[in-house]
Amino acid sequence: SLWSKKQWASEYKKEGTKIFGLSFANLVIAICVIQVVLDEAQINYFVVKKKFRKRGFGSYLMSYLIKRCKKFNINKLLLEVSRNNINAENFYNRFNFYTVGIRKNYYKDGSDALLKEKILTTN
Repeated sequence: SLWSKKQWASEYKKEGTKIFGLSFANLVIAICVIQVVLDEAQINYFVVKKKFRKRGFGSYLMSYLIKRCKKFNINKLLLEVSRNNINAENFYNRFNFYTVGIRKNYYKDGSDALLKEKILTTN
């Protein structure tokens, strides 16, 4: 896990936190954590175990997340991703997440964070 036990415990306690997982053969292979505030949701964590990547599991989980968010009347999904994480950026782009900002030197390695959003409804 990229998060420590303390980070997970803190995330569980936040109001508006929703956690989605995907299991295969009794093993959690993907997980997504969102934080809902009013009609927006921030994706705080989205990961698929390495040996299960490039098999459609991430796409399945993201499609499910988008459907659930629409049922929760969420109008916008937000996330941040390292500019250096080309695979993740391409994945999010396939789901029509658009870069709306940049946080310079955001990550420990000095890489920038790309701020991305996806509009779920048209008003």
